[in-house]
Amino acid sequence: MYLALKHAHAGFAYLSILFFFARGGMMLLRPAWLQARPVRILPHVIDTLLLALGVSVAVLMHYSPLSQPWLMAKIIALFFYVGFGTLALRRGRTPAVRATAFAAALGTVMYIVVVAKTKLVWPF
Repeated sequence: MYLALKHAHAGFAYLSILFFFARGGMMLLRPAWLQARPVRILPHVIDTLLLALGVSVAVLMHYSPLSQPWLMAKIIALFFYVGFGTLALRRGRTPAVRATAFAAALGTVMYIVVVAKTKLVWPF
């Protein structure tokens, strides 16, 4: 059960990252495409499943963010990722702000993946 949940969580994480990268490309090259219904709905479905699977793995393994520093680091970084992503895809007023926020979001999600794989708060 653990391996199935863990691999499903990882799969949805990669799918979420891939879709975010695609939406960032749309934002830079074809902003109107971001208004398509599937592009607006699918990220929420993927990210909801990703979060549900992550919580399921944590509950199954008795992981607590207070006793697992790497998990707390992932959660904190997740808030930064969401903030940068929102700025990149919606709230950024200029293309330069959006592109910078997009790069920061990609860097943040890369940190989250490395922390998840190494279970180290400072993996670099």
